[in-house]
Amino acid sequence: MTTITLNHVSKRFPRATGSDLADIVAVDDITLKIQSGQVLALLGPSGCGKSTLLRMIAGIIAPDEGQVLYDNRPLDEVPLMDRGIGMVFQEGALIPHWEAGRSVGFFLELRHREDEVPERIQRISSITGIGLDSLLGRFPRQLSGGEKQRVAIARALSRDLAVLLFDEPFANLDAKYRAEARVELRRLLNAYPVTTVYVTHDQNEAVALSDRIGVMREGKIEQTGSYLQLRDNPVNLFVATFIGVPTINLFPGKIEDQTWVGENFGGYPIRGDLDNGVKVTAGIRPEHVHLTANGTYGVVDTVVPYYAERYQLIEVHLAGESWTLTAGLDDPIEIGSTIQCELDPAGLMFFDTRSGARIG
Repeated sequence: MTTITLNHVSKRFPRATGSDLADIVAVDDITLKIQSGQVLALLGPSGCGKSTLLRMIAGIIAPDEGQVLYDNRPLDEVPLMDRGIGMVFQEGALIPHWEAGRSVGFFLELRHREDEVPERIQRISSITGIGLDSLLGRFPRQLSGGEKQRVAIARALSRDLAVLLFDEPFANLDAKYRAEARVELRRLLNAYPVTTVYVTHDQNEAVALSDRIGVMREGKIEQTGSYLQLRDNPVNLFVATFIGVPTINLFPGKIEDQTWVGENFGGYPIRGDLDNGVKVTAGIRPEHVHLTANGTYGVVDTVVPYYAERYQLIEVHLAGESWTLTAGLDDPIEIGSTIQCELDPAGLMFFDTRSGARIG
Protein backbone atom coordinates (compact mmCIF):
# COMPACT_ATOMS: atom_id res chain seq x y z
CA MET A 1 0.00 0.00 0.00
CA THR A 2 1.03 3.57 -0.65
CA THR A 3 0.75 6.88 1.19
CA ILE A 4 -0.28 9.64 -1.23
CA THR A 5 0.80 13.21 -0.50
CA LEU A 6 -0.33 16.29 -2.40
CA ASN A 7 1.90 19.33 -1.89
CA HIS A 8 0.28 22.58 -3.05
CA VAL A 9 -1.00 21.10 -6.31
CA SER A 10 -2.81 23.33 -8.79
CA LYS A 11 -4.18 22.81 -12.29
CA ARG A 12 -5.51 25.32 -14.81
CA PHE A 13 -7.12 24.82 -18.20
CA PRO A 14 -7.19 27.45 -20.97
CA ARG A 15 -10.51 28.70 -22.21
CA ALA A 16 -11.55 28.56 -25.86
CA THR A 17 -9.15 29.97 -28.42
CA GLY A 18 -9.48 33.73 -28.69
CA SER A 19 -11.11 34.18 -25.28
CA ASP A 20 -9.88 37.12 -23.22
CA LEU A 21 -10.95 35.47 -19.99
CA ALA A 22 -8.46 34.02 -17.53
CA ASP A 23 -7.73 30.30 -17.48
CA ILE A 24 -10.12 28.03 -15.60
CA VAL A 25 -8.65 27.05 -12.22
CA ALA A 26 -9.74 23.43 -11.76
CA VAL A 27 -7.57 22.65 -8.71
CA ASP A 28 -6.31 25.47 -6.52
CA ASP A 29 -3.31 24.92 -4.19
CA ILE A 30 -4.41 21.69 -2.50
CA THR A 31 -2.28 20.07 0.19
CA LEU A 32 -3.49 16.70 1.45
CA LYS A 33 -2.18 13.39 2.77
CA ILE A 34 -3.98 10.09 2.20
CA GLN A 35 -2.61 7.49 4.58
CA SER A 36 -1.66 4.01 3.45
CA GLY A 37 -4.77 1.79 3.31
CA GLN A 38 -7.20 4.67 3.83
CA VAL A 39 -10.33 5.12 1.71
CA LEU A 40 -10.86 8.82 0.99
CA ALA A 41 -14.01 10.07 -0.74
CA LEU A 42 -13.80 13.36 -2.63
CA LEU A 43 -17.26 14.86 -2.43
CA GLY A 44 -18.51 18.01 -4.10
CA PRO A 45 -20.79 19.50 -6.76
CA SER A 46 -20.18 19.04 -10.47
CA GLY A 47 -17.29 21.15 -11.72
CA CYS A 48 -15.58 21.54 -8.35
CA GLY A 49 -12.35 19.88 -9.55
CA LYS A 50 -12.58 16.47 -7.90
CA SER A 51 -12.12 14.45 -11.12
CA THR A 52 -9.19 16.64 -12.15
CA LEU A 53 -7.59 16.05 -8.76
CA LEU A 54 -8.12 12.29 -9.15
CA ARG A 55 -6.41 12.35 -12.54
CA MET A 56 -3.42 14.14 -11.07
CA ILE A 57 -3.22 11.50 -8.34
CA ALA A 58 -3.30 8.87 -11.10
CA GLY A 59 -0.58 10.62 -13.10
CA ILE A 60 -2.89 11.00 -16.12
CA ILE A 61 -2.35 14.76 -16.05
CA ALA A 62 0.48 16.69 -14.40
CA PRO A 63 -0.10 19.57 -11.98
CA ASP A 64 0.92 23.06 -13.10
CA GLU A 65 2.32 23.68 -9.63
CA GLY A 66 3.10 21.42 -6.70
CA GLN A 67 3.85 17.72 -6.46
CA VAL A 68 2.08 14.40 -6.14
CA LEU A 69 4.13 12.00 -4.00
CA TYR A 70 3.81 8.24 -3.59
CA ASP A 71 5.50 7.28 -0.32
CA ASN A 72 7.40 10.60 -0.39
CA ARG A 73 8.67 9.93 -3.92
CA PRO A 74 7.55 12.29 -6.72
CA LEU A 75 5.06 10.45 -8.90
CA ASP A 76 6.81 11.43 -12.12
CA GLU A 77 9.91 9.60 -10.86
CA VAL A 78 7.97 6.35 -10.28
CA PRO A 79 8.01 4.16 -13.44
CA LEU A 80 4.58 3.44 -14.84
CA MET A 81 5.01 -0.29 -14.29
CA ASP A 82 5.74 0.27 -10.60
CA ARG A 83 2.86 2.55 -9.66
CA GLY A 84 0.33 -0.22 -9.03
CA ILE A 85 -2.70 1.92 -9.91
CA GLY A 86 -6.12 0.46 -10.61
CA MET A 87 -8.73 2.92 -11.89
CA VAL A 88 -12.47 2.62 -12.55
CA PHE A 89 -14.22 5.29 -14.60
CA GLN A 90 -17.86 6.31 -14.82
CA GLU A 91 -18.39 4.37 -18.06
CA GLY A 92 -16.25 1.36 -17.15
CA ALA A 93 -13.91 2.05 -20.11
CA LEU A 94 -13.84 -1.57 -21.31
CA ILE A 95 -12.23 -2.32 -24.66
CA PRO A 96 -15.24 -2.86 -26.95
CA HIS A 97 -13.80 -5.69 -29.09
CA TRP A 98 -12.47 -7.72 -26.14
CA GLU A 99 -14.45 -10.21 -24.15
CA ALA A 100 -14.79 -9.24 -20.48
CA GLY A 101 -12.50 -12.06 -19.39
CA ARG A 102 -9.63 -10.74 -21.48
CA SER A 103 -10.07 -7.25 -19.98
CA VAL A 104 -9.98 -8.66 -16.46
CA GLY A 105 -6.91 -10.79 -17.10
CA PHE A 106 -4.94 -8.40 -19.30
CA PHE A 107 -2.55 -7.19 -16.57
CA LEU A 108 -1.64 -10.74 -15.58
CA GLU A 109 -1.46 -11.84 -19.22
CA LEU A 110 1.19 -9.17 -19.91
CA ARG A 111 3.26 -10.65 -17.10
CA HIS A 112 2.72 -14.24 -18.25
CA ARG A 113 0.70 -15.04 -15.10
CA GLU A 114 -2.52 -16.12 -16.79
CA ASP A 115 -2.84 -19.05 -14.42
CA GLU A 116 -3.66 -16.61 -11.57
CA VAL A 117 -6.75 -15.20 -13.31
CA PRO A 118 -9.29 -17.94 -12.39
CA GLU A 119 -8.35 -17.81 -8.72
CA ARG A 120 -8.68 -14.02 -8.55
CA ILE A 121 -12.00 -14.05 -10.36
CA GLN A 122 -13.31 -16.76 -8.04
CA ARG A 123 -12.26 -14.76 -4.98
CA ILE A 124 -13.91 -11.56 -6.23
CA SER A 125 -17.08 -13.51 -7.07
CA SER A 126 -17.21 -15.11 -3.63
CA ILE A 127 -16.69 -11.78 -1.86
CA THR A 128 -19.31 -9.85 -3.82
CA GLY A 129 -21.81 -12.68 -4.00
CA ILE A 130 -22.29 -12.30 -7.78
CA GLY A 131 -21.51 -14.76 -10.54
CA LEU A 132 -18.74 -12.74 -12.15
CA ASP A 133 -17.50 -15.75 -14.11
CA SER A 134 -20.79 -15.80 -16.04
CA LEU A 135 -19.98 -12.37 -17.51
CA LEU A 136 -16.48 -13.10 -18.74
CA GLY A 137 -17.44 -14.53 -22.14
CA ARG A 138 -19.46 -11.44 -23.12
CA PHE A 139 -18.45 -8.30 -24.98
CA PRO A 140 -19.17 -4.87 -23.43
CA ARG A 141 -22.15 -4.35 -25.76
CA GLN A 142 -23.73 -7.45 -24.22
CA LEU A 143 -23.40 -6.18 -20.64
CA SER A 144 -25.71 -3.92 -18.67
CA GLY A 145 -24.35 -0.80 -16.99
CA GLY A 146 -24.03 -2.56 -13.65
CA GLU A 147 -22.33 -5.57 -15.24
CA LYS A 148 -19.81 -3.35 -17.04
CA GLN A 149 -18.87 -1.70 -13.76
CA ARG A 150 -18.50 -5.08 -12.03
CA VAL A 151 -16.11 -6.18 -14.76
CA ALA A 152 -14.21 -2.87 -14.57
CA ILE A 153 -13.80 -3.26 -10.80
CA ALA A 154 -12.64 -6.86 -11.22
CA ARG A 155 -10.13 -5.66 -13.83
CA ALA A 156 -8.76 -3.07 -11.39
CA LEU A 157 -8.47 -5.64 -8.61
CA SER A 158 -6.66 -8.12 -10.85
CA ARG A 159 -3.57 -5.90 -10.76
CA ASP A 160 -0.84 -5.89 -8.11
CA LEU A 161 -2.46 -2.93 -6.41
CA ALA A 162 -0.95 -0.11 -4.40
CA VAL A 163 -3.56 2.56 -5.22
CA LEU A 164 -7.21 2.19 -6.27
CA LEU A 165 -9.03 5.14 -7.87
CA PHE A 166 -12.75 5.52 -8.66
CA ASP A 167 -14.34 8.31 -10.69
CA GLU A 168 -18.10 8.17 -10.00
CA PRO A 169 -18.33 4.52 -11.09
CA PHE A 170 -22.01 4.12 -10.22
CA ALA A 171 -23.31 7.48 -11.47
CA ASN A 172 -25.21 5.91 -14.39
CA LEU A 173 -26.85 3.08 -12.47
CA ASP A 174 -30.42 3.22 -11.23
CA ALA A 175 -31.09 3.39 -7.49
CA LYS A 176 -31.56 -0.36 -6.94
CA TYR A 177 -28.37 -1.45 -8.70
CA ARG A 178 -26.45 1.45 -7.21
CA ALA A 179 -27.30 0.32 -3.69
CA GLU A 180 -26.29 -3.26 -4.52
CA ALA A 181 -23.05 -2.11 -6.11
CA ARG A 182 -22.11 -0.11 -3.00
CA VAL A 183 -22.50 -3.17 -0.80
CA GLU A 184 -20.44 -5.31 -3.18
CA LEU A 185 -17.68 -2.69 -3.41
CA ARG A 186 -17.57 -2.21 0.36
CA ARG A 187 -16.99 -5.95 0.75
CA LEU A 188 -14.18 -5.80 -1.80
CA LEU A 189 -12.52 -2.81 -0.12
CA ASN A 190 -12.61 -4.69 3.18
CA ALA A 191 -11.07 -7.74 1.54
CA TYR A 192 -8.48 -5.80 -0.50
CA PRO A 193 -7.19 -3.09 1.90
CA VAL A 194 -5.51 -0.63 -0.44
CA THR A 195 -5.10 3.16 -0.52
CA THR A 196 -8.28 4.31 -2.29
CA VAL A 197 -9.64 7.61 -3.58
CA TYR A 198 -13.32 7.65 -4.52
CA VAL A 199 -14.83 10.62 -6.39
CA THR A 200 -18.58 11.16 -6.04
CA HIS A 201 -21.23 13.83 -5.65
CA ASP A 202 -23.43 11.44 -3.64
CA GLN A 203 -22.90 11.73 0.11
CA ASN A 204 -24.65 8.43 0.81
CA GLU A 205 -22.04 6.75 -1.38
CA ALA A 206 -19.24 8.63 0.37
CA VAL A 207 -20.50 7.53 3.78
CA ALA A 208 -20.95 3.89 2.73
CA LEU A 209 -17.52 3.47 1.15
CA SER A 210 -15.00 5.77 2.82
CA ASP A 211 -13.07 6.20 6.05
CA ARG A 212 -12.65 9.92 5.46
CA ILE A 213 -14.37 12.52 3.28
CA GLY A 214 -12.91 15.62 1.64
CA VAL A 215 -15.47 18.26 0.60
CA MET A 216 -14.44 20.26 -2.45
CA ARG A 217 -15.63 23.58 -3.85
CA GLU A 218 -14.19 25.61 -6.73
CA GLY A 219 -10.92 23.73 -6.81
CA LYS A 220 -10.26 23.78 -3.07
CA ILE A 221 -10.81 21.28 -0.28
CA GLU A 222 -13.00 23.04 2.25
CA GLN A 223 -12.77 20.40 4.99
CA THR A 224 -11.84 16.76 5.57
CA GLY A 225 -13.07 14.38 8.26
CA SER A 226 -15.58 11.67 8.98
CA TYR A 227 -19.17 12.21 7.91
CA LEU A 228 -20.24 12.98 11.48
CA GLN A 229 -17.40 15.48 11.92
CA LEU A 230 -18.41 17.27 8.74
CA ARG A 231 -22.09 17.18 9.59
CA ASP A 232 -21.85 18.24 13.23
CA ASN A 233 -18.81 20.54 13.05
CA PRO A 234 -18.70 22.19 9.60
CA VAL A 235 -16.10 24.90 9.18
CA ASN A 236 -18.31 27.07 6.98
CA LEU A 237 -21.75 27.51 5.47
CA PHE A 238 -20.87 25.59 2.32
CA VAL A 239 -19.96 22.41 4.19
CA ALA A 240 -22.95 22.84 6.51
CA THR A 241 -25.39 23.05 3.61
CA PHE A 242 -23.70 20.42 1.40
CA ILE A 243 -23.41 17.71 4.07
CA GLY A 244 -26.44 16.31 5.83
CA VAL A 245 -29.85 14.95 4.92
CA PRO A 246 -32.31 16.54 5.54
CA THR A 247 -30.63 19.88 4.71
CA ILE A 248 -29.72 22.26 7.51
CA ASN A 249 -32.03 25.20 8.31
CA LEU A 250 -30.48 28.67 7.95
CA PHE A 251 -31.81 31.83 9.60
CA PRO A 252 -30.40 35.30 8.85
CA GLY A 253 -29.91 37.45 11.93
CA LYS A 254 -27.64 39.83 13.80
CA ILE A 255 -25.94 40.36 17.13
CA GLU A 256 -27.75 42.23 19.91
CA ASP A 257 -26.09 42.44 23.34
CA GLN A 258 -24.15 39.16 23.01
CA THR A 259 -27.16 37.25 21.70
CA TRP A 260 -28.25 36.23 18.23
CA VAL A 261 -31.60 37.59 17.04
CA GLY A 262 -33.46 36.64 13.85
CA GLU A 263 -36.85 37.30 12.32
CA ASN A 264 -38.75 34.51 14.06
CA PHE A 265 -36.26 33.15 16.61
CA GLY A 266 -33.79 34.92 18.85
CA GLY A 267 -32.24 35.59 22.22
CA TYR A 268 -29.67 32.78 21.93
CA PRO A 269 -26.28 33.47 23.59
CA ILE A 270 -23.29 33.85 21.31
CA ARG A 271 -19.62 34.64 21.93
CA GLY A 272 -19.08 38.04 23.49
CA ASP A 273 -16.47 39.54 21.15
CA LEU A 274 -18.94 40.34 18.36
CA ASP A 275 -20.24 43.91 17.99
CA ASN A 276 -23.92 44.77 17.95
CA GLY A 277 -25.34 44.73 14.44
CA VAL A 278 -22.88 42.18 13.02
CA LYS A 279 -24.80 39.97 10.60
CA VAL A 280 -24.73 36.32 11.62
CA THR A 281 -26.54 33.34 10.10
CA ALA A 282 -27.79 30.67 12.50
CA GLY A 283 -27.86 27.06 11.31
CA ILE A 284 -29.68 24.14 12.89
CA ARG A 285 -30.49 20.61 11.72
CA PRO A 286 -34.19 19.70 11.45
CA GLU A 287 -33.93 17.15 14.28
CA HIS A 288 -32.97 19.99 16.65
CA VAL A 289 -36.18 21.90 15.92
CA HIS A 290 -38.87 20.63 18.27
CA LEU A 291 -42.63 20.82 18.54
CA THR A 292 -43.66 22.66 21.68
CA ALA A 293 -46.74 24.09 23.34
CA ASN A 294 -45.16 27.50 23.80
CA GLY A 295 -42.89 28.60 20.96
CA THR A 296 -42.68 30.24 17.55
CA TYR A 297 -45.68 29.66 15.32
CA GLY A 298 -45.39 28.23 11.82
CA VAL A 299 -47.85 27.28 9.10
CA VAL A 300 -47.36 23.75 7.79
CA ASP A 301 -46.60 23.59 4.05
CA THR A 302 -45.60 19.94 3.56
CA VAL A 303 -45.45 16.72 5.56
CA VAL A 304 -43.27 13.92 4.17
CA PRO A 305 -43.14 10.56 6.02
CA TYR A 306 -39.87 8.60 6.12
CA TYR A 307 -41.05 5.20 7.25
CA ALA A 308 -37.69 3.43 7.38
CA GLU A 309 -36.18 6.26 9.46
CA ARG A 310 -39.40 6.49 11.54
CA TYR A 311 -39.96 10.23 11.33
CA GLN A 312 -41.88 12.75 9.28
CA LEU A 313 -40.24 15.85 7.82
CA ILE A 314 -42.36 18.95 8.25
CA GLU A 315 -41.84 22.20 6.35
CA VAL A 316 -43.35 25.35 7.81
CA HIS A 317 -43.25 29.07 7.08
CA LEU A 318 -43.79 32.36 8.89
CA ALA A 319 -42.95 35.99 8.11
CA GLY A 320 -40.99 35.25 4.95
CA GLU A 321 -38.91 32.40 6.42
CA SER A 322 -39.25 28.65 5.88
CA TRP A 323 -37.73 25.86 7.91
CA THR A 324 -38.04 22.12 8.45
CA LEU A 325 -38.29 19.96 11.55
CA THR A 326 -38.76 16.30 12.28
CA ALA A 327 -41.49 14.68 14.33
CA GLY A 328 -42.60 11.14 15.14
CA LEU A 329 -44.72 9.29 12.63
CA ASP A 330 -47.57 9.20 15.15
CA ASP A 331 -47.71 12.99 15.61
CA PRO A 332 -50.89 14.23 13.86
CA ILE A 333 -49.62 17.08 11.62
CA GLU A 334 -51.81 18.37 8.80
CA ILE A 335 -50.92 20.63 5.88
CA GLY A 336 -52.27 24.12 6.48
CA SER A 337 -52.35 23.74 10.25
CA THR A 338 -50.41 25.97 12.65
CA ILE A 339 -47.82 24.48 14.97
CA GLN A 340 -45.36 25.88 17.50
CA CYS A 341 -41.61 25.25 17.33
CA GLU A 342 -38.51 25.90 19.39
CA LEU A 343 -34.80 25.60 18.59
CA ASP A 344 -32.59 23.41 20.75
CA PRO A 345 -29.66 25.69 21.71
CA ALA A 346 -27.34 22.66 21.80
CA GLY A 347 -27.86 22.18 18.06
CA LEU A 348 -27.29 25.80 16.99
CA MET A 349 -24.30 26.77 14.82
CA PHE A 350 -23.41 30.35 13.93
CA PHE A 351 -21.74 31.59 10.74
CA ASP A 352 -20.46 34.97 9.63
CA THR A 353 -23.02 35.97 6.99
CA ARG A 354 -20.51 37.76 4.77
CA SER A 355 -17.67 35.22 4.71
CA GLY A 356 -19.60 32.06 5.57
CA ALA A 357 -16.99 31.08 8.17
CA ARG A 358 -18.11 29.27 11.32
CA ILE A 359 -17.97 31.58 14.34
CA GLY A 360 -19.77 29.59 17.00
